[in-house]
Amino acid sequence: MDIRSTLVAQQYAANKTATAPQPGGEGGTAFGKVAESFAATLQQSEQTAMAAMTGGADPHALVQALAQTELAVETAVTVRDKVVEAYQEILRMPV
Repeated sequence: MDIRSTLVAQQYAANKTATAPQPGGEGGTAFGKVAESFAATLQQSEQTAMAAMTGGADPHALVQALAQTELAVETAVTVRDKVVEAYQEILRMPV
């Protein structure tokens, strides 16, 4: 099985736009800005990882990018957990 890295990178780039956040509705809110910052952090880390695979970035930059991504994902998961917990607490309230 012959896998070309350029073909994989092209397919990844073509499919990545389908999952990108759409501008508009949340752009002015604080949540929208946080979501854009999160997406920018992930995009920056992806670019650094791809550069490291092709030899364009040093290992220190890759480790730093991965640490930033890990922190961003952990923060997003913590916020999600708090939102779910608050929602469940609201559902438990008597009417």
